[in-house]
Amino acid sequence: MIVIASWIFYRYFAPRGWREWTGAGLVQAFIIALYAEMFGFPLTIYLLIRSFGLDRDYASANLWSTLVGAGETGMLVAMIAGYTLAFIGIGMFIHGWREVHRARKENRMVRDGLYRFVRHPQYTGLFIALFGEGVVHWPTIFSVALLPVIILAYYFLARKEERDMIAIFGDDYRAYIDRVPMFVPRWGRWRELARASQRSSK
Repeated sequence: MIVIASWIFYRYFAPRGWREWTGAGLVQAFIIALYAEMFGFPLTIYLLIRSFGLDRDYASANLWSTLVGAGETGMLVAMIAGYTLAFIGIGMFIHGWREVHRARKENRMVRDGLYRFVRHPQYTGLFIALFGEGVVHWPTIFSVALLPVIILAYYFLARKEERDMIAIFGDDYRAYIDRVPMFVPRWGRWRELARASQRSSK
């Protein structure tokens, strides 16, 4: 699973500069920690249950179902919700990457498709996928703590990319920044973003 997830990530995000390698390294650490604990000893469950006196007669493989006592049903709900978010995020990541890749080849500024809603849909998709897998489906101390660090690293990477775009496209890109949010669509536009992502997959 580590190899498969890493291949998908690096297939669509080949780091170039040191900033991109920093973000990619954090995501790689997230992937390794997530799957190593998921298919190994559930260390997070053990530590939290023991440290906070939450001894239970039943401890399922998922932290949320263990803590609320929802058993296998709770684990199934968390798994379905987590995988749904992960697949949505991965799809958005791939489609955003394709759109910006086409724009680079044509030497133009991309502001249609997913880029109508957020300036960095590939990063938004990455955050959604990591949240789905590392917080909803299989939360661990490491994955929950690392997610804000990953978001911060990609925020600085996105700011650097935007400075490069301003150097190339000038006022056109400044106007685009004023009009379109960085990572989170404006209120009520999530559904439109999801529909645009589905259309771009056809």
